Amino acid sequence: MEARAYLRYARIAPRKVQIVLDLIRNKPVDEAMAILKYTPKAACEPLQKLLKSAVANAENNNNMDKNNLFVAECFVTPGPTLKRIRPRAQGRAFSIKKRTSHMTLVLKEKE
Repeated sequence: MEARAYLRYARIAPRKVQIVLDLIRNKPVDEAMAILKYTPKAACEPLQKLLKSAVANAENNNNMDKNNLFVAECFVTPGPTLKRIRPRAQGRAFSIKKRTSHMTLVLKEKE
């Protein structure tokens, strides 16, 4: 039994999200929520919403006990990159890549 939650097209680079995901992998839900609350990273806010969504999916759709849940899998994959151009000196152009992320969180119950 597992509960999944997805966040697509988040406007944050995947490498920034990966740092935070490594902190919460294989942790109980309560501990993961506390880590996300007190870690000063930009990726924590969307991941906190995603974790709450996964817990709600587990409780409502699969009748799982919230106290026995832990973060079994969590990963991020790159989404589409928005390409922008910044004008530079002497008529040159500099490309800016605004990266997006697809985040996935999987919760399972302890046996």
